[in-house]
Amino acid sequence: MTLAFQIGFLDISWKDALDITLVTILLSQVYKLMKGSVAIKVFVGFLAIYLIYLVVSALQMELLSTILGQFMGVGVLAVIILFQQEIRKFLLLVGRTNIFEEGKFFTSVRFWTQNGNVKRANITPIVEAVKSLAGSSTGALIVLSEDSPLKFYAESGDVMDSLLSKRLLLAIFNKYSPLHDGAVIVHKDRIVAARCILPVTEQEISAQHGLRHRAGLGMSENTETFVIVVSEETGQISAMQNGEIMHNISAQELRKQINKYLHEPKDQKKEKEKKEAEVEIKEEVA
Repeated sequence: MTLAFQIGFLDISWKDALDITLVTILLSQVYKLMKGSVAIKVFVGFLAIYLIYLVVSALQMELLSTILGQFMGVGVLAVIILFQQEIRKFLLLVGRTNIFEEGKFFTSVRFWTQNGNVKRANITPIVEAVKSLAGSSTGALIVLSEDSPLKFYAESGDVMDSLLSKRLLLAIFNKYSPLHDGAVIVHKDRIVAARCILPVTEQEISAQHGLRHRAGLGMSENTETFVIVVSEETGQISAMQNGEIMHNISAQELRKQINKYLHEPKDQKKEKEKKEAEVEIKEEVA
């Protein structure tokens, strides 16, 4: 075994360095594929338990090691059950990416190295389109994602990858369009896909709100997105974020909420969520 370098009492070979590098790349790609989905939270929790298991095993804490060992023994089966939808879509993506075909190598590289270095969306086309749709009582369901193109949900519809514009949104949600049934996913300055299927919430909501509202609310619960719904019956505009719904808002208020979602710092969002969770715990205790 060829020695590469030494850290304290550890002898690191080139094979060890390559092994660590490949595992790091694998984990980073899994994170990118799950980013924006509720699955990432489950994955991080499972990974944390596995790391704890390694630590307690190294410290020879027998009782805790036995308990966690039993859990890890069925870990593979648990992962398959929990992530069956994500695993299926991941394998479909890989199966359609043939790097050996001529001219496909660099496309495959872009698939694995895609990042979020894209301009933020110009929200004016969205607000103006929603305003026009509400004026004509045309039903619509739009998902705004700042961090992720939501590949898992985009693959359930028709992938478009088109420049965002008011006219295109109006054309998609025209009742005679074959794309109007389902959700439109917008990431940065592009329309990722149309006619997408979203998870439906299990919350009890008002009877006056139909499947669009239930799907929009479910999407906001499962992902870090901002969802806009236009009611086909009343023409009212609703917005959903973090499992909460804002009913019958104006176009001006919609613009304000979208700007808040897109430009609010991540640490501020997390701090806000933490404070809300603390308030809920205090109320439950009281």
